[in-house]
Amino acid sequence: MDIDLTALHAHTVTRIDITDTYSIPNTYFGTTGVKKLDNIIVTGYVYLTTSEEDISEEVDSINCKIEGNIVIEDSISLELVEYPFTIEYDDIIEENCKKNENTLDIFQFLWENIVLEVPLQFTKVKDFSKFKGDGWRLVSENELTTTNNPFSELLDKMKEE
Repeated sequence: MDIDLTALHAHTVTRIDITDTYSIPNTYFGTTGVKKLDNIIVTGYVYLTTSEEDISEEVDSINCKIEGNIVIEDSISLELVEYPFTIEYDDIIEENCKKNENTLDIFQFLWENIVLEVPLQFTKVKDFSKFKGDGWRLVSENELTTTNNPFSELLDKMKEE
């Protein structure tokens, strides 16, 4: 979805409001593990600032707060879970602005910033006892470091050295 920046570049307005609720299309997800990204609340605006390299040049900047929930798979149970995120952004947005067309691709901008918030592993599982099989069971990290750790003696010796 492109946001028209013509009025901003023509200096008829000082900023363009981008406050809205967005849903990122599934085509952006690829192999990231994100299953759904709907109802992303963006509050903010696009404005012009002077370039750090050339003070006579103006560049597109954005000041916004992005909030929502990413639907991903739980790392243990593989159930779909919501992972909440909040991003505050105030910077230049050269990559997503099409200068010749005077537009900002808001989906591309949002996706590039939200994908950084996707955790590599996330779980809401509290009871690990139901995750077991023939000769194996899932243990918490706390249980691994305090009890039944076959390497605990080795770790103690390393700490002494």
